[in-house]
Amino acid sequence: MAPSLVLAGARVVLPGGVVADGRVSVEGTRIVAAAAENAEVIDVSGHWLIPGFVDIHNHGGGGASFSGTTADALRAIRTHRAHGTTTLVASTVTDEMDLLVRQAGLLSELAEQGEIAGIHFEGPFISPCRKGAHSEALLRDPDPAEVRKLIDAARGKAKMVTLATELPGGIDSVRLLAEHGVIAAIGHTDATYEQTVEAIDAGATVATHLFNAMPALGHRAPGPIAALLEDERVTVELINDGTHLHPAALELAFHHAGASRVAFITDAMDAAGIGDGRYMLGPLEVEVSEGVARLVQGGSIAGSTLTLDRAFKRAVTVDKLSVEDAVTALSVNPARLLGLFDRIGSLEPGKDADLLLLDADFGLKGVMRQGEWVVSPPQLA
Repeated sequence: MAPSLVLAGARVVLPGGVVADGRVSVEGTRIVAAAAENAEVIDVSGHWLIPGFVDIHNHGGGGASFSGTTADALRAIRTHRAHGTTTLVASTVTDEMDLLVRQAGLLSELAEQGEIAGIHFEGPFISPCRKGAHSEALLRDPDPAEVRKLIDAARGKAKMVTLATELPGGIDSVRLLAEHGVIAAIGHTDATYEQTVEAIDAGATVATHLFNAMPALGHRAPGPIAALLEDERVTVELINDGTHLHPAALELAFHHAGASRVAFITDAMDAAGIGDGRYMLGPLEVEVSEGVARLVQGGSIAGSTLTLDRAFKRAVTVDKLSVEDAVTALSVNPARLLGLFDRIGSLEPGKDADLLLLDADFGLKGVMRQGEWVVSPPQLA
């Protein structure tokens, strides 16, 4: 068990706001209200203390993906942990159903071990019109029986399924997911405004990477974007890497949805944390150049190379969000969405000691997960 310690002197982001010259006490794996008398005190003056990031949409990193082996998955997990993501949902990509079923079994074991928070199936139940970096030959309509097959294969660890809900079986599949406590996410869709409203009313609660892989907002045909932004029941994912979204689009989303309904994600693929080169995203080859991933055939953007520490820094420096709003989008909202806010997502006594130490310029200097340093701060080096 990790020793008791106190991180003292930082600006601490709490649910009620920022506390200057704050203190966070850790006992074992948890945050506590008061530290033991013999607790080690670490002076972190001039820094920020914020909750660990929660990524609900992540395909891999560190040169590995969640479509590979257990070793691959662990490599991706560790890469993102080193960048502040202390809780992660592993995302698959479109593939043969038998392979997805097998992958669900592998990933469910990692979820049972506490390495990931669950599984997100992105595809194969998506629109060929908005397939993005998914193999069109492997796409299929969202037959509820096949959706159920994936849920069952995940052994209770399925957290989210992205669907083009306008396809045959889409609405029935949304209802099925809702009945089983799995998030139905609308994405890679060619739905109209009216079809999107119907899907939300049926139980869909997430917009998969809003704006991307869906019709643009139009004044006569507002499409899914308007429906997803206006409905209080929907959390909208945003990829804040400077490539997927123009800053004005991000500002539009925050203005209409509000900070309480935005979740920043990475949608990361293998190259996150590594660099340029050629990689595989499911069965498709991807080239990463200057940090942007695109399919070799066709040139479609293929996920991102983003890590959430970069998304956070961009949010507060480029997008000019408040630190509190950025923490809400990166920690609080995704934790609530996953039903885990009683354990993670904020720096409160009784919760897991998942916390990040940032310098005055929002550079990541320390990562703690369940009371153990993943990245030790310079004060301990």
